Amino acid sequence: MSEKKGFLLRVPKPLLDELRAWAEDDMRSLNAQIEYLLRRALKEQKRRAPKDERERDG
Repeated sequence: MSEKKGFLLRVPKPLLDELRAWAEDDMRSLNAQIEYLLRRALKEQKRRAPKDERERDG
C-alpha cells in the first residue's frame, strides 16, 4: 500500500454531515468515503490516480 499523507480539509458543516451519513450508509469511515469519492471523480473525468491506487480499485 502506498504511503498516505494527511492534510486539512475544510468543508461546510452541512456538507460534512451529509458525507458522514453517506459513509455510514456505505459502511465506510468518513476518510474512506472521501477517498472513494475522489477516486471515482478522477475516473469519471478520465484522470489517472497513481498506479498502485488504480490496481487496488480495479
